[in-house]
Amino acid sequence: MATACSEDLPVSPTDSKSVTESVNSSGSKSLSRSPSISSMKEDRWPALVVSREPKIGVRKVIKSRDPVMIERSNLVNISKLIVKELIETSLKYGRMLDSDSMPLQHFFIVLEHVLRHGLKPKKGLLGPKKELWDILQFVEKYAIEAQDITASVRDLPTVRTHMGRARAWLRLALMQKKLADYLKILIDHKDDLLCEYFEPDALMMSDEAIIIMGLLVGLNVIDCNLCVKEEDLDCQQGVIDFSLYLRSSNQCSESSEDDLDHDNMTTVLDQKNYIEELNRHLNATVTNLQTKVEALTTTNALMKEDMSIAKSNILSLYEENVNLKKELGLDVNADRMDEGGGDGEPAHTKKSETNSEVEELKIQLENERKQRRETEKELGLQISLKAEMEVAMKLLEKDIHEKQDTIVSLRRQLDDIKLINLEMYKKLQECESSLKHKTELISKLEAKTFAMTDTIQKMEEKYKQCESERTTAEESSRKLGQQIAEKEVQNSSVEGDLRIEREWRTSLQETMVKDRDKISQLHQELGQLKSVASKYVSLQEEHYQLKEQYTEQEQTLEELGNQLSISKLQVADLKEEATRNVAKGEGQWASDKEVTHCKGCSKEFNITRRRHHCRNCGEIFCNACSDNTMSLPSSAKPVRVCDECHVFLVGRYSVVQ
Repeated sequence: MATACSEDLPVSPTDSKSVTESVNSSGSKSLSRSPSISSMKEDRWPALVVSREPKIGVRKVIKSRDPVMIERSNLVNISKLIVKELIETSLKYGRMLDSDSMPLQHFFIVLEHVLRHGLKPKKGLLGPKKELWDILQFVEKYAIEAQDITASVRDLPTVRTHMGRARAWLRLALMQKKLADYLKILIDHKDDLLCEYFEPDALMMSDEAIIIMGLLVGLNVIDCNLCVKEEDLDCQQGVIDFSLYLRSSNQCSESSEDDLDHDNMTTVLDQKNYIEELNRHLNATVTNLQTKVEALTTTNALMKEDMSIAKSNILSLYEENVNLKKELGLDVNADRMDEGGGDGEPAHTKKSETNSEVEELKIQLENERKQRRETEKELGLQISLKAEMEVAMKLLEKDIHEKQDTIVSLRRQLDDIKLINLEMYKKLQECESSLKHKTELISKLEAKTFAMTDTIQKMEEKYKQCESERTTAEESSRKLGQQIAEKEVQNSSVEGDLRIEREWRTSLQETMVKDRDKISQLHQELGQLKSVASKYVSLQEEHYQLKEQYTEQEQTLEELGNQLSISKLQVADLKEEATRNVAKGEGQWASDKEVTHCKGCSKEFNITRRRHHCRNCGEIFCNACSDNTMSLPSSAKPVRVCDECHVFLVGRYSVVQ
């Protein structure tokens, strides 16, 4: 594929003259004498007519199609072919792909054209240029995984250009198996990131970018090992060999005639149309580049004329300045000579004349100085214009060299595509010959079908006669069958009666034997049941006795539990009375019967929430409000204290200490 595939448009060979005329006219109108690049701007997407060659005996009307849509569809189609071939080769050989793999090189070339499709040109001659590397750097803001490869690409010593960094970044992303994810990030944020860099009808701004993203997802099954440092990524990429993606004539001849009926023709014709459009595209790029080179040469000539005119103006102003200086010097010398020669005139008149002449000379000198300043300013402006024009000329020469390199590469690619087009033409001729052979076979088959229809009609007449004879024979056989059926029904009814009587007799005998056996079994079971009933009565009596013993023991256990709880409460009361006697000097001891609620939280006492006396103040609290222990003067060991007393005693002890 050509390197300038994403910059220009496909044009048919028949319309190349009209296209070149339109481009030349637009280029001649847009040129001016100013060195700005805006005057050399041409329409990026001119309306071109794309035509296809008529196929076998079919005349088609040439339709005007959008060249941008054609270019996008061509890029998508070649991307599908290359990705399919890349996956097939990797699965076929079952090894890791390296930089020498031809389908992998083709994939990177096509991916570069896909990403650069519709990229905006730089604004002005000295304005910043829109680069693909600037777009790829935005990915690291949204994906942390991309920061490592972006930093490593920035630090590569062998890569110097922005395009080389972008190529290295794409290779590292493919090895990381995140290329589809990174492209999805750019597509999701295309309204924020890509609007400044791409045209509205670029591939990355259209819905077809999702197809490219889906193709890249399939590349996650491929393992790559690419050495980025050893590759020359700054130079221009190579040419795609389309013969890898086209079907050869050997495969067509080896396949059977039934399989090559319709599918192979459509695929070959599609490939032929694609190659034709690619050929037109390359022709259009060559013509557009030639017109741009011609426009640049004309602007270069105009700028050279401007420089020569400016130089001539500077030289004329310099000569005028020299002449004025000479005239001023001659006037002063003449005045001196007049002063020395006039001896008879009075001195007063001479002084007045000299003063007036000096004043006039001063006025002239000031005027000359003003003119000199103006000329110096013009000279500075001309020098700055000259420097700008030299810079512009250098940039234009650089662009011209780049365009010439692209033209050379495009011509080489055009030659390759012409060879491929010839191969496709040969394949088309082979398909036409196979079509003629098939049409002859079809005509022979039609003749055979006509003969077969005649024989089928004769056979149908014979079949009708046989049908009439068969119907008569069937009627006679039906009558005989009815008679035989009646007799068989009578015989079957008699035989059925006899069989029923025999079966009834045998069944009665069997039932009688079974009844005798059942009677004997029932006598045995009756004796067993009597013994079991006696055992059941004895067991039931033992059960009642055990049940009575169980109820008595349960009652004794309940009584023991009640006595135990009462004794525990008495022990607690005794302990509280003992502590009450000890703490009589510290606070008044509250009675348990008078207090029903906790003094701290005001909750009611019950079986689970018991009463506890504070050993300091003597009031009654629950366990939660009196779970503190402190040593008091009246007790050697730490005793229970309420929360308020605990705070008070802690503060008092701290003050004492």
